[in-house]
Amino acid sequence: MEISLTNKRKMVKTMFVVFFVMFFLIVRLAFLQFYDGNKLQLLAYEQQVQQRAISAKRGTIYDSTGKYILAVSSTVSTITVNPTNILKENKEKVAKALADIFELDYEKVLKKVSKRSSIETIVKKVEEEKADKLREWMIANNIETGINIDEDTKRYYPYSNIASQFIGFCGSDNQGLDGIEAKYNEILSGTNGSIQRTTDAIGENIGNDGENYLKPIDGSSIKLSIDMTIQSIVEKHLAEACIDNKCTDGGNIVAMNPKTGDILAMATYPNYNLNKPYEINNEELKQNWDNIEQKEKTKALQGMWRNKAISDTYEPGSVFKLITASAALEEKITDTDNSGEFCCTGGITVGGARIKCWRYYRPHGSESLRQGLMNSCNPVFIGLGQKLGVNTYYNYLNKFGLLSKTGVNLPGEANSIFVKQEKCGPVELATISFGQRFEITPIQLATAISSIVNGGKLLTPRVVKSVINTKTGEEQEIPVDIKATSISKETSEKVLSMMESVVAEGTGKNAKVEGYRVGGKTGTSEDGVNTGKYVTSFCGVAPIEDPQIVCLVTLYNPTGEGGHQGGGVAAPVGGKVLGEVLPYLENK
Repeated sequence: MEISLTNKRKMVKTMFVVFFVMFFLIVRLAFLQFYDGNKLQLLAYEQQVQQRAISAKRGTIYDSTGKYILAVSSTVSTITVNPTNILKENKEKVAKALADIFELDYEKVLKKVSKRSSIETIVKKVEEEKADKLREWMIANNIETGINIDEDTKRYYPYSNIASQFIGFCGSDNQGLDGIEAKYNEILSGTNGSIQRTTDAIGENIGNDGENYLKPIDGSSIKLSIDMTIQSIVEKHLAEACIDNKCTDGGNIVAMNPKTGDILAMATYPNYNLNKPYEINNEELKQNWDNIEQKEKTKALQGMWRNKAISDTYEPGSVFKLITASAALEEKITDTDNSGEFCCTGGITVGGARIKCWRYYRPHGSESLRQGLMNSCNPVFIGLGQKLGVNTYYNYLNKFGLLSKTGVNLPGEANSIFVKQEKCGPVELATISFGQRFEITPIQLATAISSIVNGGKLLTPRVVKSVINTKTGEEQEIPVDIKATSISKETSEKVLSMMESVVAEGTGKNAKVEGYRVGGKTGTSEDGVNTGKYVTSFCGVAPIEDPQIVCLVTLYNPTGEGGHQGGGVAAPVGGKVLGEVLPYLENK
């Protein structure tokens, strides 16, 4: 049977349409396979494979005795949802339950529940009581898929404000953000685990494997150099001193073991609550907090978190005369008790400038080096600086570690600010010799004085004594680091003898502790040029026969009735601290 011309045309058209459709399908398939293949594979993976992170438990932070826990992680829950696995008719009900149980905004929760994504976080760090309420609701409403309750950890600080600027805190992701928590984050944090499961479109498992659980590895614990008993004593007396003396810019105390470099206590006032690190500690700012711009809020919080003992520099004043005295004795320019070696006439002229003694109105007259240190007489130390000369003096600044950072393992350590050696003229050398017109940090000064009283060993301050493997219990000690030798043992003993005289009969007599041989040196300096503000300080050491502690008290701008002199304001604080700490160390 012959096919008509009309039918032939229909067949050709049909074949052309079929060929065109086939060609389009092949091109489309090639496009999906080669151009969109990776993207579609990723989308399929995201839809089918649900992976949730399981936080590792952060290591515990102990004090040096191991008796006190300063930071610990407790078990809490993180709530997530898989929006694609929640039936459309249940989304509003689920959102309402989540918002009610966890006190969240319903509209925001509904938006997350309604997203076309594989997983959304609803809330982190919830207590088990609320997580249990959600479990009960899920059972009562027969909802088995789409809502996940996973184990998480929350950082908790049992002593809230104690050593806050030293310890630091963690963010919501358990990442250390400041202090020890930040510096030792890698050791403390461990390795997160995960839960992974492969599901179909309605949330049922694909295959027979169920959930694949990768166990987290908990972080190691650490034992600090901080002694909780000493830290508590220091915090108490620092707060009292700052309040009683109306120190407008606060204060800090560093207590150090001169034999090991261990930081026994490091306190800053005002401190803050580690469990609420974003709650400002200034009452005036707190009342107006909602009206303050974000930039100013950030600045205020950073100021609150700042560890002034390592991050802020200041003029040390007459405490620094210990450095000049030590260098002069080591160079054998003078000795402790050469009667009448010096004569204070109320001031001394250097480079055409008259530099006064603090007691210019009633000069000290004839003095030995011991008497000069007891009287804190500026001309005595200016004269010693001149005899040492710039090159030798700077050599000792370097030996005492004062031209570089101490290497204390805490974030934000600042360096000293000295005029460059080649630009140091007679006037600059004179002012440096009695502790003014340059700036150092409290930790630098405490470290330098520790080397003076321990026989001349310059140590790196130690903030962590050991690291503890939480799985095996193995404890690895952090070794004491001796960086250099600053002075001889003979010079060390001479300076200790003079420091004892300062407390026994000189400007530091308010730091006496009955039953103990205490040495020290007071200091007063201007906080900047022509600011009208002062920094008052005292550095004590005890017991003289076998130094166990160096305690540096620094108070910023005391404006109370007691004035701003180191002997009247800071020395009593040092005496109170040592009065409690020494019996404790003796019976430890």
